[in-house]
Amino acid sequence: MEAIYQIIEGIIPFQWIQYDFMKNALLAILIITPLFGILGTMIVNNQMAFFSDALGHSALTGIAIGIIFGIADTNLSMVLFAMAFALVLNQIKRRKTVSTDTVISVFASLSTALGLVILSRGGNFSKYSSLLVGDILSITPIEIGFLLVIFVLTLAFWGFAFNKLHAVSINETLAKSKHIKVALIDNIFVVIIALIVMLSIKWVGILIINALLILPAAASRNISANMREYHAFSVLISMFSGVLGLVLSYYNNTATGPTIVIIAAIIFFITLSLKSFLK
Repeated sequence: MEAIYQIIEGIIPFQWIQYDFMKNALLAILIITPLFGILGTMIVNNQMAFFSDALGHSALTGIAIGIIFGIADTNLSMVLFAMAFALVLNQIKRRKTVSTDTVISVFASLSTALGLVILSRGGNFSKYSSLLVGDILSITPIEIGFLLVIFVLTLAFWGFAFNKLHAVSINETLAKSKHIKVALIDNIFVVIIALIVMLSIKWVGILIINALLILPAAASRNISANMREYHAFSVLISMFSGVLGLVLSYYNNTATGPTIVIIAAIIFFITLSLKSFLK
């Protein structure tokens, strides 16, 4: 890690990069934001914004379940619950007995309420309140390593399953006619979303993680002429928002996650205004 720190210091000649916590935060952002940019494109295409938001809110219930069963590592209970939550929600959504947004809203509300009720017993919720906004500056080198593993696995899955996912997002019936295992691909996709959302919440925050997934992809969609541009712009916008938000939060002494969201939102509105000129 020291070698990486030295490289960063050599590339970025600014005072803020001299601190180890800023180097860690920068490395984390350079790993997290491309993942958000990549996954966000398919989330936007499949109109799954509510889905990823519900996953974020389910983190509270995952932590609460871990406490109830005496699981020392609440991150583990949070991830396991999110994966189960995503699969169950996906299964109910696929049955189409109720509108998708209604099902997701019910699950999101229930999981949030359960988590708050359990965690607030005895007035102890204050110790978990930091999860609402997140703290990227507290990330450690070991946690960065975990994120890097998830990053590599996600890229591998994306390279293998992108065409299948894209076919499913366009027309499930057509995808099935091409012998694509729609349910399997869809389930793997939501599990990956659950993993990334849960592993990022501690540093990004429950309240804003969905915005970081959606805004770069939505902004990219405004200015992209094809699928290649759509993905490339989404990743670039996500990374730019992340790095600029980190720097601005350092100089303005503000929370990093919300600052990143504000930058991404500004870019979205700029691309929205450019949309009419580019067509």
